[in-house]
Amino acid sequence: MDPPLSFQLQPPAGAPEPGPRIEPRQWQRQLIQLLRARLVRPAGGGHDVLIHAGPGAGKTLGALLSFRQLRQEGRLERFLVLCHRSSIARQWQLAAAGLGLELRCWDPQLGDGTGGHGLLLSYQAATRHLETLQERWAGAGSGPWLAIADEVHHLGLDPEEPEAAVWGHAFSRLCAGATLRLGLTGTPFRADNLAFCAARRQLVRDGDQVVEHIVPDLSVEPRQLIAAGDVRPLEFRFQDGWVDHGRPGPDGEGCGDTETSPLSAETRESWRARNLRRAIRLGDGGSIALRVLLGARRRLERLRPGHPGAGGLVIARDIAHARALGQLLEEQGDAVLLVHSQHPDAAERLADFRAGTADWLVSVDMCAEGFDAPRVRVVAYLTTVVTRSRFLQAITRAVRMDGERARLESIPREPSYVHAPADPLLIGHARGWSLSEPYLLRPRPATEAQPLAGGSASGQLPLQAIDERAGPLLRVRGPELPPFLPQARRSA
Repeated sequence: MDPPLSFQLQPPAGAPEPGPRIEPRQWQRQLIQLLRARLVRPAGGGHDVLIHAGPGAGKTLGALLSFRQLRQEGRLERFLVLCHRSSIARQWQLAAAGLGLELRCWDPQLGDGTGGHGLLLSYQAATRHLETLQERWAGAGSGPWLAIADEVHHLGLDPEEPEAAVWGHAFSRLCAGATLRLGLTGTPFRADNLAFCAARRQLVRDGDQVVEHIVPDLSVEPRQLIAAGDVRPLEFRFQDGWVDHGRPGPDGEGCGDTETSPLSAETRESWRARNLRRAIRLGDGGSIALRVLLGARRRLERLRPGHPGAGGLVIARDIAHARALGQLLEEQGDAVLLVHSQHPDAAERLADFRAGTADWLVSVDMCAEGFDAPRVRVVAYLTTVVTRSRFLQAITRAVRMDGERARLESIPREPSYVHAPADPLLIGHARGWSLSEPYLLRPRPATEAQPLAGGSASGQLPLQAIDERAGPLLRVRGPELPPFLPQARRSA
């Protein structure tokens, strides 16, 4: 007979616990209960479970605690973890080792991959070695197992163009026989309107249309984590200004026609995009990028007396842009680490930054999803990428807490800060960053203009303008918290 469902996390009597005793957070207990219930009484969702939890919630630890507990109960025997970057894979290994679990990295040249408690590999490796993995892992025939997809929204599924979503189709084939498939994500949506793996779909009515809704089995919003003190709130500083668009005169130099466009108030999409491309240049006439970067630097200096180890993160457009931004910071006397995909020692540089060897980490799309560095307190967002998922993944690197700071700070925690050009799309994303919005799969229109508003939550947080010479600095405050929490901070 199956043991009763329970939140009790002690191992069965007489069974040794393979790692240290850890008290899970409330949502992690719910996850264990959810997976146990799905194993005991499978629901209509089959073997897919989707978890949406904001950055810093503890998704990695929650998944590992769940496997460890269900293995102790005899419900699971092994697990497979797939993630999208080697630096994230290392974090999984360290977390598993801390719980007494042996999580081995996949090596097609060594062994059959069935040793230890689990196997760890990237989505790219799973795609490249799919047939070998199906034979050695999925076809091993040894008991019930759990498949974990980290940042599962990367596993898009496109029935019309399977080759365009190869990671998703490889995961589907490899993990078709898994007892449970657990998808973890901090951003449960995609910019391309595609579904993704380990996610149930529900038909809902949206106006006069019936659309599919990706439904998380468990959702933990950032504002819940902020209220609980698990993560930091964010405050935004958007540098506004005027962008000049001109043509050279007959002599090839100045004197041509010039048109000026307001950065935050531009409603024409083509002009908005062109404004942002100009605004992130250090040499732009409006000095918007320079003011963003120097404002972020001043903010970090103000945080240092209370948080000596605080660091900053700069998100750049490309490698040349990153070098220019890093050089400017170095000219101000700051220690800078530059990280991008062409660096052979990128993982070592990320580790050095975590250890506190530099004031700033300047990155080109290497420090967004899953990058864990609790010392990041300031983010300067200076790239032309304006999709909601990429923006949220980048800025939420600054919400994480470590144990030492948690003991020093009252709840709610001290905020971190995001500095960026006042692009209308980014402002809209910032207003609703701490709220979960439904991901609806809509019919694909032939042509559809991208909205400039920030979604359904765009009117919920106030804007405050501060006059400066180059244009106002727009301030977006964090989410409204229960009234007793701010009072607790004032009295602390």
